[in-house]
Amino acid sequence: MCAAFPDFRLGSVLATSFTGTLSERHGDAVERIPTPHRLVDWLAVYGLAVDSCTPAQLDLARELRESIHAAATAVATDGALPPSAVQVINDRSAQGRATAVLTPDGQRRWRLGSASGVEDALGVIAADAISVTAGERDGRLALCASPTCRAAFFDTSRSRTRRWCDMNTCGNRQKKARFQANRRKDADSAR
Repeated sequence: MCAAFPDFRLGSVLATSFTGTLSERHGDAVERIPTPHRLVDWLAVYGLAVDSCTPAQLDLARELRESIHAAATAVATDGALPPSAVQVINDRSAQGRATAVLTPDGQRRWRLGSASGVEDALGVIAADAISVTAGERDGRLALCASPTCRAAFFDTSRSRTRRWCDMNTCGNRQKKARFQANRRKDADSAR
């Protein structure tokens, strides 16, 4: 992976991790798949290796990403699913031709078709989004409490009260800001 691009934010749920390829949505947005090759890199990290990606396929991926984020946001805020997002997710899921295969060590992996690897990979991501959005997994969709981030994530904590998409970034940033505000407040009151 190229060091000139921002690191990927990796999570354990494919669909919400994919939405994390655009972070700080309400601040200085960080595009983590700015080029087709970066999408190839991201897919490889998640076991969806493809040989290449065109700019048009990158556009399809970004459209899917934003549709998943819109659907996850709706679920997390108890809103109605946006019909256009549902349509994109369903279309990408239907267009994919990936096959789930069982590895010798008992793990599920995806076998992508050679003719349209990116579309197959997007189909896997869309199918995962359908599963998460439909509530088929133990956990809940939530939005990061950081006002600049608001990333969708899948909360599998025991209490289902996780606040941050990633404690190492958003959580620490918020704790640091709170600490500094308290120090300023204490310094002002000491005067």
